[in-house]
Amino acid sequence: MSLVIAGVAAHNAGMNDDTPDLQDGASSAVPFARLTPECVLDAIDSVLIPAGQRTDGRMLALNSYENRVFQVGVEDGPPVVAKFYRPERWTDEAILEEHAFVAQLAAREIPAVPARVDNGRSLHTFDGFRLAIFERRGGRAPDLDRSGTLEWLGRFIGRIHAMGQLEPYRSRPALDIQSFGYEPRDFLLAHRFVPDDVRTAWETVVDLALEGVERAFERAGDIRMLRVHGDCHPGNVLWTDAGPHFVDFDDSRMAPAIQDLWLLLPGERASSSRALADLLAGYEDFCEFEPRELYLVEALRTLRLIHYSAWLARRWDDPAFPAAFPWFNTQRYWEDRILELREQIGAMQEGPLWPV
Repeated sequence: MSLVIAGVAAHNAGMNDDTPDLQDGASSAVPFARLTPECVLDAIDSVLIPAGQRTDGRMLALNSYENRVFQVGVEDGPPVVAKFYRPERWTDEAILEEHAFVAQLAAREIPAVPARVDNGRSLHTFDGFRLAIFERRGGRAPDLDRSGTLEWLGRFIGRIHAMGQLEPYRSRPALDIQSFGYEPRDFLLAHRFVPDDVRTAWETVVDLALEGVERAFERAGDIRMLRVHGDCHPGNVLWTDAGPHFVDFDDSRMAPAIQDLWLLLPGERASSSRALADLLAGYEDFCEFEPRELYLVEALRTLRLIHYSAWLARRWDDPAFPAAFPWFNTQRYWEDRILELREQIGAMQEGPLWPV
């Protein structure tokens, strides 16, 4: 057993499988207010110093809103990346399940970036914050216009899923219509984020969209759920001359395999069909794909759009969100969402990319 696997497994000992995931609770106001630069460096030093390292004072905030992520310089060594987890989003058990899964992938030379194990732990605490340390990996966005790139990505996603289907998550939730569709809809309406002028129109179109999602899942039938990356968009795939590596498994959960494929497809239908063929050409070298999952592509896109609006609403008390998303909750924003959902209703009626 590798050091990474051993450390994660040891820290997972005694997990309570019945502990609920806390991700859907309303966000606490200013959850990172105490996370000053001094606190960040002290927290990382509390992990590194026992391992014989120390930060050198250099720090760069990376693009992350759900958590806080920093690249930090280390004396006499390469920089590291530190992730400070949003309080009350995930339980410790859910975070450690993700760490263990990614460590399993890395141990089998699948290019995923695991949390470091220091002092026998992959998840650390400091002054009320939870953090993990990662090796810094560079790279560029993958060129998704190249069929060879898509096949390469498909092969590695197939390997991720071959590992992901071996055992389920027990503390992490599944991607389903209730948690990604109905519950976000109800939250937005109950907290009156949708302006009165467009509230009836939005409520009508979101209900029609959810009916379309229900029909799509019914057509797909009994679909296998497995551990997936969960947020496998091009920004979470870094490309080098040696190929891709996958980062940020923070949204990993139980979901259909197609969840990790459709986010890499272009929006236009003919191009999406070609891109999916390239992805699956590589994917099926390592993992069997169920064609009935193609019914779910536009349904999952619809759920993501609804969930995204509710995610912004839940985080609106965090000062980082109004600054980064000033267009949210304007009249124009909700008018655009109405048009977007109407387009999704049509896309779901059009059927899957290929005959099933």
